[in-house]
Parts: sequence; C-alpha cells; structure tokens
Amino acid sequence: MLSNVTDLKAAPVSKLSFEDTEVAFRHATNFELKRAYWLFRIINVNFLVKIGPPITNFAIKIGLPIKGLIKATIFKHFCGGETITECDHTIKNLYKGGVGTILDYSIEGEEDELVFDSTRDEIIRTIERATGDKAVPITVFKVTGVGRFSLLEKLDEGAALTPVEQTEWEKVQARVFAICDKAYKNSIPVMIDAEETWIQKTIDQLAIDMMVNFNKEKAIVYNTYQMYRHDKLASIKADYELAVAGGFILGAKIVRGAYMEKERKRAAEKGYPSPIQPTKEAADNDYDASLRFCVEHIEHVAIVAGTHNEESCRLLASLLNEKHIDPQNPHVYFSQLLGMSDNLSFNLANAKYNVVKYVPYGPIKAVLPYLFRRAQENTAIAGQMSRELSLIVRERKRRG
Repeated sequence: MLSNVTDLKAAPVSKLSFEDTEVAFRHATNFELKRAYWLFRIINVNFLVKIGPPITNFAIKIGLPIKGLIKATIFKHFCGGETITECDHTIKNLYKGGVGTILDYSIEGEEDELVFDSTRDEIIRTIERATGDKAVPITVFKVTGVGRFSLLEKLDEGAALTPVEQTEWEKVQARVFAICDKAYKNSIPVMIDAEETWIQKTIDQLAIDMMVNFNKEKAIVYNTYQMYRHDKLASIKADYELAVAGGFILGAKIVRGAYMEKERKRAAEKGYPSPIQPTKEAADNDYDASLRFCVEHIEHVAIVAGTHNEESCRLLASLLNEKHIDPQNPHVYFSQLLGMSDNLSFNLANAKYNVVKYVPYGPIKAVLPYLFRRAQENTAIAGQMSRELSLIVRERKRRG
C-alpha cells in the first residue's frame, strides 16, 4: 500500500539510552530546569494536588490576580501558550532537539453550538499552521470539542434522537468531516482523541468512517486506543481487519489511558462490569501486545505510540530493528506530553526515531481542567514524579 513502508535501515537500539540527561535537557535553560524541579516537588505532594483545583477555581471566581502566577509556572511548563502564535517558541525549541509538536487545543466541557463551530475553526487553523512545517507533523482534536457530551452519550446508548438532536448530530458529523477533509487536502495527519467509555463507541465509529474516506493512500486520520481497557487489543485487531477489507490504512494512536478512576467509579455506581484492566500488568501486557501486532502489520497500520513507559519505548525500538524497519518510517511515531519524560523524547529523537510532543494551548482558564487532570494522573503513576525529579537533579548537578 505504501512503497516506502520498509526502508532497510536498522534502528540503533544498542546505543539507545534514556539516562543521558545532557541530551534530555539540552533544550532547557538553567532557569527552566529550576522551575521544573520545584513544580515536580509540589506535584509529588498528593495533598497539594488534591486541594489545588478547588482553591484555584475559587481564587479565579472571586477575581484574585493569580492567572499571571499560573501562566508563569505550571502553564508555562505543560502548555505552549494561549494561542497558536504563542506556541511558536516551544515548537522551535522542541525541533532543535529533533522533536515535533502536536498542537492540542485543550478546550473541553463546552455546550454551545457557536463554541463548537469556533473550536472546529481553531482545529483547522492548527492544520494550516502544520502545513509545510516539519516541526508540526501531526494534529489532534477531541470530538467533545465539537459536539455535546450528552448527545454522544445518548448515541452510545442507542436511544432514539429527537428531530432537533438529529440535526445537532448532523452538525457534529459535519464538523468532524470538515477537520478531516482539511487534514486530507493539506496532507497533515489528525488524531481523534479517546474519551470516556460511555461515549467512545460513537467516537470509534466516526473515526472509522473518516478513515474510510481519507486513509486510502496515506494515514491521515488516527483513532485512539486506551489499553487500560480490557477490550481494546481486540478492537485494534478487528479494526485492522476492517482496514484490510476496506482498502484503507488504519491509523492507531496507542495509549494506556486517562480516565481510570472515573471509569471504575461510574461502573461501581451503575452496577456494570468495569471496562478497566484488572491489574496494571494486564494493561502493560496489552499495550506491548498492541505494539507487536501493529509492527507485524505495519504496511496497513500507522501508529503513534503515546507512552511515558521506558520499557514500551525500548520494545518498539527493538521491534523496528528486528523487522528492519527504518526508525523514521512515517508509519511509526513515539509521543509524550510537553513537560514530561524529556529523557525519552529527546534521546529517542537523538537516535533518529520519529518523536512528537503533545503541546496543549488555549486560554488559561479554559486549559485549567487539563492541567489539573495532568497533575492528578501523574501523581497516580507510581514513581513517575520521583523519576522526573531524579533526572532533573542529576542534570542540574552535571551543569554544576
């Protein structure tokens, strides 16, 4: 399907190290390293992470001037800016180290049709910004950015829509189509993010519909598979069969997941079996199995491996090496979040693999839910903050 899918150039796995802090933090000034050190010290304290969101929201609500403080600290570390233009410095800084940018307009939880149209237009602007710039190789959006959550929930339940809701749903589909059509015409891949299980079936079908339309010659549209769900390895395999039968390339962003606590709580409250894997080991096994499956079928599957797990990164690099697949094959990207796991991103890029960072942006108040969720997720990952801190401390000592 793609003539250049396998370029017989082995990835230098034997030279791949995630311990080289000089490479990992080459892009960061001493001031930025110091700021990161104190941020991770704070995030490492679970109590502060839990009380931070309500205190911050209250302070903003009553008009306390804390936006400047937020922008100079946590926002500056984990986000590119409030606008696409403000992200330019981050884009250039990442690309100096060989790392690309995924511009992520991080607005969520809206309900208004005008806001949905505005978000569609902003996502299209990210595609336009990426066009012709190798530093921005992929774009992304959430379906809940362009459609009402409760409408998607009703569709997932299989409930009949009212005439008004049917019109609303047609508008959502049209917005998604407009984004993917722009991505296709500009030859810029676009990923559709995963969301909660009780709206995901509708999102999955939308994503497949878009792939049928736009992935005939090249992977343009990617769906996201959350491997902390016990059914998602089977989903990737089933969607691969659809792709082969339908003559399109499956675009798969593979992540562990972002809604675990919420999913378990809802399942317990409503009395249905939890969709979440029984153990972390099970999630890890399925994640790695999904990488193996996709690399085995790399001609028909394009993957973005979204992971902060060193072993999964090393596994994917080894699989490419074993199959004699060029580390810069356009069907394989490693991905991490801005401000996290720089030891993975920059050392992989230094070894000539395709690497991208999610760079969230948007108005500070609108991006706060993303920032709070990021902090809470990261404190839940055993050892993640300690790992980040230890690397930063080591690099600060190296610099003297």
